[in-house]
Amino acid sequence: MAEFLRLKKSNCKNCYKCIRNCPVKSIRFSAGQANIVPEACILCGQCFVVCPQNAKEIADDTERVRVMLQTGTVVASIAPSFVANYDGADIHALEKSLKKLGFAAAEETAVGASQVKKEYERILAEEKPDVLISSCCHSVNLLIQKYHPAVLPYLAPVQSPMLAHGEDIRRRYPGAKVVFIGPCLAKKDEAARYGIIDAVLTFEDLSRWLAREGIEIERSESIEKEEHSRTRRFPTTGGILASMDQSRAPDYTYLAIDGVENCIAALQDIERGAIRHCFIEMSACVGSCIGGPVMEKYHRSPVRDFARVAAYAGNEDFEVEQPAAAALHQEREPIRLNNEMPTDAQLKEILQKMGKTSPEQILNCGSCGYNTCREKAIAIFQGKADHTMCLPFLKERAESFSDNIIRNSPNGILVLNENLEVQQINPAACRILNIRLPQDVLGEPVVRILDPKPFARVLETGRGQKAQRQYLSEYGRYVEQSVVYDNEYRNVICLLRDVTEEERVNESKEEIRMQTIETTDKVIEKQMRVVQEIAFLLGETAAETKTALTKLKESISHE
Repeated sequence: MAEFLRLKKSNCKNCYKCIRNCPVKSIRFSAGQANIVPEACILCGQCFVVCPQNAKEIADDTERVRVMLQTGTVVASIAPSFVANYDGADIHALEKSLKKLGFAAAEETAVGASQVKKEYERILAEEKPDVLISSCCHSVNLLIQKYHPAVLPYLAPVQSPMLAHGEDIRRRYPGAKVVFIGPCLAKKDEAARYGIIDAVLTFEDLSRWLAREGIEIERSESIEKEEHSRTRRFPTTGGILASMDQSRAPDYTYLAIDGVENCIAALQDIERGAIRHCFIEMSACVGSCIGGPVMEKYHRSPVRDFARVAAYAGNEDFEVEQPAAAALHQEREPIRLNNEMPTDAQLKEILQKMGKTSPEQILNCGSCGYNTCREKAIAIFQGKADHTMCLPFLKERAESFSDNIIRNSPNGILVLNENLEVQQINPAACRILNIRLPQDVLGEPVVRILDPKPFARVLETGRGQKAQRQYLSEYGRYVEQSVVYDNEYRNVICLLRDVTEEERVNESKEEIRMQTIETTDKVIEKQMRVVQEIAFLLGETAAETKTALTKLKESISHE
């Protein structure tokens, strides 16, 4: 499958919102980036819709279409949801703007929808299948082909309105290229897969192109509808059913289901045999095509859009020639996915690496995007995810890591709030401050255990205090106290390094130094007496001895 939906790596912020909203989990996380897995994707566009950083990008065929316009006749097939996307514009206004771009003509895809729905009616009336699922939505078709192949016999073997209209245009415009324009990402894949449509533009692509060329679509407050245009209702939930003649097969139950999750639930029911004798209109998008990914992201107003589509639709079918059933026939084959499953032992090993070593730790919280920890473990085995995507695990590991550092640090650590109340204290600080248990001071003002002035000063100025040595007389300890302010979390942090032993060693050295000086003074005094008695014998030697001893005394004094 070509990459019709791409990742803009610079914008992906590792938030997992796309995987949480992807109904088939067709996203692979690598190096913190969310990459689409094309072979598993059903192109519903939900990741594009929900991405808060606009990191998903839909392929743009505009330049390709521009080349087509320069080399031959090009006809546009416009999805019927255009009336909701382009407020106050009818098909004639849109065709006028497209002709300015170089298109030979523009028609409504609803013409093809009329042919398709008549074929549905024929199948129900003549072939009488147990269950028949509409084949208009390519995302639903891919969902069945890839994930529910057992349901393929119930998927209508009929072209989508886009393909049917493309064939119809080609019959009437020999040699022409056909470009589909709509709100759907999946149509790009459908066009590439079946070859009837030459290119697909989204409404956003068209709007950008018109803006670059300075072309405005003519708008009016009221749009005149044509009586023969009932299938203009197709882009709304229940729109297919509303356009069908249900009296032709009155024994069937007619259902409309939208949203991939609801479609999956219905497909599972069909697989179990829980749904019988039913025609099901399925749309991947909530609200059907007027809730398409491009419209939903930039033009989401479901009630107003539904009303506009309904007001523009007539009560009779388009007056078009109905092709033979064979001309509308479209078989769809299963698409096999290479999803190897882990053994129980492998699954257990992966869960353990995720920190899920007991049933209590399997939270199934969904924060990673997967519904269960087991689903996440399978995704890891298949290379779609990694262990670090488990947010509770990362939080627990980070807390454990920081707690270990704080708990085992030889330095005292206190955390205060802006009211200078103790929020956290580690064992080393308790030992330094003679506190029996942390609970004895948690929530209490710091003034109970330390002078609050340094903390208040740091809180007021925002400037930290580093390694200030002081004597805590009430605890009989010397400490080096550092105080910093955490502006992000609005906490005051105090670090206490116990330097009592250092001070005691220094005091011992000072005592030895003073004793040495005293001894040296006595030696000098004694030596000088002796010098006086035998001065006549020693001469200058006495002076040299006095000088040497004096220098020794000065050296010791300066240490």
